[in-house]
Amino acid sequence: MQRSECPQLFGREFGADPYPAYAWLRENAPVYKAELPSGVAAWLVTRYADARAALADPRLSKNPDRHSAAAHHSGRVGIPGERGANVMTHLLNIDPPDHTRLRRLVAKAFTPRRVAAFEPRVRELTAGLIASFAGRGEADLIHDFAFPLPIYAICDMLGVPREDQDDFRDWAGMMLHPSGKRGGVGRSVKRMRAYLGDLIHRKRADLGDDLISELIRASDDGEHLSEDEAAAMSFILLFAGFETTVNLIGNGLYTLLRHPAELADLRRSLAAGEEELLASAVEELLRFDGPVELATWRFAREPLELGGQRVAAGDPVLVVLAGADRDPRRFARPDVLDLRRRDNQHLGYGHGIHYCLGAPLARLEGRTAIGMLLSALPDLRPAVDPDELRWRGGLIMRGLRSLPVQFTPSHMTESQ
Repeated sequence: MQRSECPQLFGREFGADPYPAYAWLRENAPVYKAELPSGVAAWLVTRYADARAALADPRLSKNPDRHSAAAHHSGRVGIPGERGANVMTHLLNIDPPDHTRLRRLVAKAFTPRRVAAFEPRVRELTAGLIASFAGRGEADLIHDFAFPLPIYAICDMLGVPREDQDDFRDWAGMMLHPSGKRGGVGRSVKRMRAYLGDLIHRKRADLGDDLISELIRASDDGEHLSEDEAAAMSFILLFAGFETTVNLIGNGLYTLLRHPAELADLRRSLAAGEEELLASAVEELLRFDGPVELATWRFAREPLELGGQRVAAGDPVLVVLAGADRDPRRFARPDVLDLRRRDNQHLGYGHGIHYCLGAPLARLEGRTAIGMLLSALPDLRPAVDPDELRWRGGLIMRGLRSLPVQFTPSHMTESQ
């Protein structure tokens, strides 16, 4: 086939179901130079083996200045507004040795022990959200559930005071659902940055048992974490710590509602008090229709060959996780949802030195949210036809704007 036969990318139909287009690319142009909606030309990598290799290739830099500082400043690459808000120095934008140093510092504050100890709070938040809409018999599972849960969870973990968390919810909502006003996302990023700078100052005088306090302690112990780095790291932990989990919960519940046999199997397992299938289900939901469609930006440090294509120095490279995780060369029956899939080394949270640091927390939130919701509302069902649902625009993340559902009203309390 000729390259001109490539399906249309990035349109509305593609946004609703990109998987046929990615299947075409895998078979015909596995490393394909595409023009993105922003006008930037980037290489799309869709085969599992190529994707896994690219994610760990040190010749691919995370520093957007290797491509174009002007493109980054205008929001055409990277996170809109991060340069203007002075939150550039985070893990998604830097390479070793700075990346090694900063990741080591954050890992000290993001230990498995801390995540495990946080489970009761995640369950408390989840129960409270379910109780807030269980009596209505209807809900929007994005607005009422998948969005607020990770926002409040990551705010608690960072140490944002409860009285300030609704402000963070508003700013995060602006980033997730832009109003259309020019520069709105950038203004939200700047407000977050200003608040985090002030919070770091306040916490220096009153350190607690939270992530920001741990970052400050690491800096005070001579690990050379600047205030800008601490603010940037807090920002990216908040940003990456909520949007991926919103989509994990939202996409996961939507997928389950569209696969009634698999949903019934999971409900039976939950009713029997078995946790193994729930954990396996979350991994399969991450593979089947995960929260991150394309891995964050990479840029060629030097000319290199990738999947048989010559990539020029400075060229952007986008690893298509959604394409790689449906590659039949790696996964048996990749387009079939199998909650009991055993060989499931998906790339949903990346690979290599940039593997998602918050993956254990996201998995905890995903298991808790999906398990508790399905147990609390046993007849949960879609309230609209799938064709009426809309997917959010944007290049990196994949998530629904809304997910209306219906169920038999249940008068729960937050303690249930």
